[in-house]
Amino acid sequence: MKKTLFTLSILGSILGFSQETKDNNDSKLKEKEIEGVVITKTKKAVEQKADRTIFDFSEQPSLNSGSLMEGVKKLPGLVVSDMVGMMYQGKPLDVYMDGRPLNISSNELNAFLEGMPANSVERIEIITQPGAEFPATSGGAILNIITSKSAKNYLTAVYNGGYRFSSYDKYRSRFNNSIALNSRNKWFGWQVNLGQYYRESLSLSELDALTRNHSNSLGRTYYMNSAFTFELGKDRLLLNYDINHNNGNADVTSDNFLNNTSTSNFTNNNGLRQEVAATYQKKFEDKNKKLDFKAIYTNSDSEFNQFGAQSLNNSSLFNLYNFRIDYSQPLKILDEGKMSFGGLYDQQNFETKNGSLINLDYTRQTTSAYLEFQATLKKFDFIAGARAENYDITGITRFYDDDDNLKESNLNPFKKFKVFPNASVQYNVMKQLFVNVNYNKKITLPSVSLLNPNNNTLITETVTSSGNPNLQPTIFDNAEIKISAFDYAYIGYNTSWVKNQIVQKVSRENNVIKNEQVQVNSIRTHNFNFGMPIPFMLFTTPFSELMKFNVNPDKMNLLYVYTGYQVQEMPDIKTKGFWIFSLMGQFILPKDIRLQANYNVIPKGGNFYYFQIEKPLNNAFDLTISKKFMADRLNLSLYARDIFNQNKSVIVANSLDGKVFTSNKFDSRSFGITVNYKIPTKNKLAKEDPNMIKTTNQSDSNGGILQQGQ
Repeated sequence: MKKTLFTLSILGSILGFSQETKDNNDSKLKEKEIEGVVITKTKKAVEQKADRTIFDFSEQPSLNSGSLMEGVKKLPGLVVSDMVGMMYQGKPLDVYMDGRPLNISSNELNAFLEGMPANSVERIEIITQPGAEFPATSGGAILNIITSKSAKNYLTAVYNGGYRFSSYDKYRSRFNNSIALNSRNKWFGWQVNLGQYYRESLSLSELDALTRNHSNSLGRTYYMNSAFTFELGKDRLLLNYDINHNNGNADVTSDNFLNNTSTSNFTNNNGLRQEVAATYQKKFEDKNKKLDFKAIYTNSDSEFNQFGAQSLNNSSLFNLYNFRIDYSQPLKILDEGKMSFGGLYDQQNFETKNGSLINLDYTRQTTSAYLEFQATLKKFDFIAGARAENYDITGITRFYDDDDNLKESNLNPFKKFKVFPNASVQYNVMKQLFVNVNYNKKITLPSVSLLNPNNNTLITETVTSSGNPNLQPTIFDNAEIKISAFDYAYIGYNTSWVKNQIVQKVSRENNVIKNEQVQVNSIRTHNFNFGMPIPFMLFTTPFSELMKFNVNPDKMNLLYVYTGYQVQEMPDIKTKGFWIFSLMGQFILPKDIRLQANYNVIPKGGNFYYFQIEKPLNNAFDLTISKKFMADRLNLSLYARDIFNQNKSVIVANSLDGKVFTSNKFDSRSFGITVNYKIPTKNKLAKEDPNMIKTTNQSDSNGGILQQGQ
C-alpha cells in the first residue's frame, strides 16, 4: 500500500464577483417576503464564475423544450457529435449529475441525455477549471447537470409534457411525460419524479463507396428519481434511490455496392441503471463550516443483440462502490479565505460477455485525498491546492485465436501514485470584469465503453468495430488565460500538453472498414474562444446611459455571438485547425411572447485528430417561440429544429493505409410543442426546501457542487 500524501499550498478563492448593493447582508438573500409578497432573485441565462460557466435551463424555453441532449447542443461553445464527442471550448467533458459522475458508457450517455427531458433540469454548470476537490480524472472540464425539483411543505405537483415529429420517408414521433411530486411534514420530506420518453428516429450513413445503411430505430426510456430527508436535531440524513431503464431496437438495411446486394439486420438493446446514495450532513453553528459523509452504490446492466445477416449476443455488468468525506471551514487568510479537504475510496468492477464467454474482467481501485486553500486580497482571488491519488487497475481478457483456441492474458496493469496540483489567480479589474490565469494537472482513465472488446452498435460484412482493453490513462497539463465581463462576454486561450491521448481511428483493409481506439503518445492542443452579447438597444441608447442601470440581458432583444478555434498538433500527420460559430438571437415580442433563433456551424476544412471535416458540421438553424399563461403557472413553447435540413456529418478519416470517406444524416428537421404546468399549492405560506433529488450542498461558494474527493 502506498501512503497517501498531501501537497500543501496557500492562497486562493473561488469567490466570484457579485453586484454591489447598499446592504451586503440583503444582497445575500435569495428571497424576501414582505406582507405576503414574495420578491425572487431574477435568474440569469448565463452566469460566469471564476471556475465555471452556469447556464440556466429553468427559464429558457429554447433550451428546455425538448430532450436534454437537444438543450445541451445549443449551449454556446459546446459541441456534441459522433466525431467530436462532447467538448466545451476545446476541452473534453466528463458528465456529472448533481456533483457526481454518471459512470456510464458513451452509448448509454447518449441514450440517457436523449431520454431525459430538458425541462427536468434546473441548470447546467460547465466547470472549465476543476480544482483539487474535483477528481483528478476529470480531464479537461466537467459538465454538471443540476436537476430541478424543489419541494414545498404539503403536497405539490408539476407536470411536463411534449411532442415532436419529423417527416422524411415517413412520419416519426417523439413524446415525453413526467410528473414531480413533493411533500413535507414535520418528521420528514420526500420527492419523487416519474417520467417516460418515447422516440422514433432515422439514420442514413455511407462508408467509402462500400456500403450504405438505412436505420429505423425506436427507443423507450422510463425513469424514477426519489429522495427522502430526515432532520436529526441539527444534522440531516439524505437517502436517494434512482432507476433508469432504456430499451430500444433498430431495423437496419445495408446495401453493399461491390456485389450489389442488400442485407437486413435487427438490433435490440436493454439497459438498467440503479443508484442508491446516503449522505449524512453534520451541521455547525458556523454555517460556512461543513462536514459531509457520503456513500454511493451504482449498478448498471446492459445487453445488446443483433439478428439477421450477422449475429451478436453481448452483455456487460458494471458495479461501483464509492465512499467520501468532505470538510470545509472559513479561515482568516488575507482578507477572507477558506480551507477544504477530504478523502475518497472508489472501486469499479466491469465485466463483459460475448455469449457465455467472459472476455473482459476489469477492476479499478482509487484512493485519494485533497487539500485546497482559497483566499481574497483586495481585488485578487486565489486558489491553490493539490490532490493525491493512488491507482490500482488490473484485469483479464479472453479471446479465441484463429485456430479456435481459448486464450487468456492480463491487461497492462496501472499501479501508480500521482499528485495533481492546481493554481488559479483572478484579478477583478472592476465590477463584473476580471482576468483569470489557471493551471492544473489532470488524468483521464479509459471509460468502460472504450475498454469493452465487444461491439455494441452494429456489425456488417464490411464494417467491424471493437474496444481496446489495453488502453492506458491519459495525462493532461492544462494552462488557460481568460478575460470575462458582465457574465456573458469573454475571450480566452487555453493549451494542453497531452500524453497517451485516446482517439478514434477508422481505416480500410481491402474491403473492410475497421473502427478502433488507439493512443497517441504526445499531442499539443490550442484553443481560442470568444463570446459577446450585442444588445440591439446599444444602437439606440448611449453607452453612458446603459452603464447607469442594471441591465438584465435575459429581458432584452439581443444577438449573442460565439466563436472558437481549435488545433491539435499530431506527431504523425499534419493537421489544420477548425472553427466553431454560434449565433443566438433573442426577441421580446408584444404580450411578452419570446422568440429565439439559434444557428450553429463548424465550417469545412479543419481536422479533429485523424478526421477531416469535408462539409459543414452541426449546421443547423432553430426557432423557438414561447409564452407563459395563468400567472406563469403554464408555459407553452412551439419549436422547429434544423429548419433548412442542413445538419449532416461528412468527414474523411486519415490513416497510413489511406483515406476513408464517411457520411451520416439523421432526421434532424423536426417540429414540436412543450407544455409545463405547475399545479398551485393550497397553502400560500408553504416555503420551498432545497432540491433533494440527487441533492448536493448548494451554495454560492461552490456553485451547487458538493465538495468531493473523488
